[in-house]
Amino acid sequence: MADDETDELRVDQVRREREARARAREADEPSEERTEERRAERAAYLKGKLDERAESEERVDGST
Repeated sequence: MADDETDELRVDQVRREREARARAREADEPSEERTEERRAERAAYLKGKLDERAESEERVDGST
């Protein structure tokens, strides 16, 4: 099982991505929209890295 901290960070990144995508949809200026899309992409990337970390933690826990 993944570490509680990793799980919390993953949930936080999902929340950040959703919020950034919502702000991008509501943006008045194209530059605002691009900024929020980049934030959403970064959050998705970080969540992916946390997924990898969780898998690694599970492998380590499973081998002991």
